[in-house]
Amino acid sequence: MKKLILLTLFLTAIACQKKEQSEKPTVTDEHSYSKPELAVVKHLDLDIKVDFDTQTISGKASWLIDNISKGNEIIFDENTLNISKVTLGDEEKETKFELGKDTEFHGKPLHITIEPNTTKVNIYYSTTKNAVALQWLTPEQTADKKSPFLFSQGESVWSRTWIPCQDSPGIRFTYNAKVTVPKDLLAVMSAVNPQKKNDTGVYTFKQDKAIPSYLMAIAVGDIEFQSIDNRTGVYAEPSMLKKSAYEFAELGKMVVAAEKLYGPYRWGRYDVLVLPPSFPYGGMENPNLTFLTPGVIAGDRSLTSLLAHELGHSWSGNLVTNATWDDIWLNEGFTTYVEHRIGEAIFGKKEFEMQNVITNKELTDNVAEYGETSPDTRLKVSLTGRNPDDGISMIPYVKGYAFLRVIENAVGREKFDPFIKNYFDAHAFKSITTEDFVKYINENLIKGDKTLADKIKLEDWIYKPGIPSNIVPVSSADFDAIDKIQKSRRETGVTGLSKKITTTAEKQHFIDHLPADITPKEMEAIDKEFNFTKGGNFIIKRQWFVQAIRHQYKDANPAIEQFLIGISRTGSVIMLYKEMVKTPEGKVWAKQVFEKAKSGYHATTILAVEDVLK
Repeated sequence: MKKLILLTLFLTAIACQKKEQSEKPTVTDEHSYSKPELAVVKHLDLDIKVDFDTQTISGKASWLIDNISKGNEIIFDENTLNISKVTLGDEEKETKFELGKDTEFHGKPLHITIEPNTTKVNIYYSTTKNAVALQWLTPEQTADKKSPFLFSQGESVWSRTWIPCQDSPGIRFTYNAKVTVPKDLLAVMSAVNPQKKNDTGVYTFKQDKAIPSYLMAIAVGDIEFQSIDNRTGVYAEPSMLKKSAYEFAELGKMVVAAEKLYGPYRWGRYDVLVLPPSFPYGGMENPNLTFLTPGVIAGDRSLTSLLAHELGHSWSGNLVTNATWDDIWLNEGFTTYVEHRIGEAIFGKKEFEMQNVITNKELTDNVAEYGETSPDTRLKVSLTGRNPDDGISMIPYVKGYAFLRVIENAVGREKFDPFIKNYFDAHAFKSITTEDFVKYINENLIKGDKTLADKIKLEDWIYKPGIPSNIVPVSSADFDAIDKIQKSRRETGVTGLSKKITTTAEKQHFIDHLPADITPKEMEAIDKEFNFTKGGNFIIKRQWFVQAIRHQYKDANPAIEQFLIGISRTGSVIMLYKEMVKTPEGKVWAKQVFEKAKSGYHATTILAVEDVLK
């Protein structure tokens, strides 16, 4: 009996060891110098000071580590940081560190000498003005124009420009932070947040869910909070707070709708922060606190589908993360699917059908732009030797969504919904590869059914370029009616059309399908009826301005300039600059506008626009 017990204990220990080993990072990430299979971070204690006078963050990043190999080195990623010293353990024993060769977009490896039993590494550092992740705004660049503002944007590999870290989406850690800021400002992070300012300017944060480094986020400014319900609310500058709270009044309902589909929201609170216009994305899904562009504040709740997308990341992206940037579709494709399903639950089937048509057009347009045989139109891409931001195109969003619609169509929602929920549960707080997903779907949905496998065509969707033949057809009766109006518009005129074409989706479809031979005079008549140039929400303006540039409707030029100067949402400004540079005259104009606008742009936006202007 004693031998049996000993044998059982031995086998249990072996099993636990194997399980532990299987959970250690094994995927090679081309965009991180770290070697997590040898030594990996587990928890961060961050103690920093935010200095607006010098536009720097300085302090100490204390990392609890697992020295798996019992070796003498751990490697971190850093980019443009000043590292002053490194110590080991609570006793702060100083140790050697060395910076390796600088590589474009990736910075340098930070080699730190450790001991076999080291469990804690303390890195003293400060940021520089070249930190791509940090946007320092003067009071004039904010909504209220009274106080300076700081926000970070870590995706994809930019967190290493404000924190020395193992900067790979495949490496997850928990964190606590102590942040010191000017006493009249509030600090918030991707963690449990304060809801009002204190008298000291010192704020503490806790994120007890393991996250990858790109989801580390901070914002500091004259920010106030307004609750929506018991677990949702809005942060914004004082002048934007009431407008924002009105716009996001259905935020709580969205969380409930998502939970009904995909299981409990696991992050505690879900709040949003409305940032100044220089924020480079529509939204960023930082845990607990989504960062949003002010462009989503339309006044009529017509652009809250963006919010549904960022909320969706609480399951796909934040809960289940792409292990490398080659696998970004696992993040954005799934989230676009979740976004559409939340939208259907909140706004109804008609809106769902319209959004499907719009998304399908985005897919065909983007594939056409890249070229049907371009490897960048695959879901699993290769970003070796490139800026990983190149992978964050519309392809992983819209092709990933179309692929998941194919699977849903093949098995039915009654099977697909539980599959997605179980997928999230099975990989919760883990980072996975495309191949992990393929293995999971084969084992848990396809299960060797060749007929089903042929219906889905996994290989074609994931590993081949272009759009596979089995894409699900889309249609919208509302859009069909608009298409009829479009065909007869030249005979019947445009008077009264604004009363028939009313929603954001309907207006977008009408604008996107204006005939190729439309004249500036016809554009003027449409503008007079709908007031697209001066009115309209962000999406409508952007789509209208694309057509105005394309069809030489020069009455819109001053408004286009103001639009490009007033925002830094990378994807949207790129759409317009790409259209402008198609003619010699337009290219000159684009360069002139960029010179006026770039002081308000985020660093990643500047890089993207400069690439277009080349």
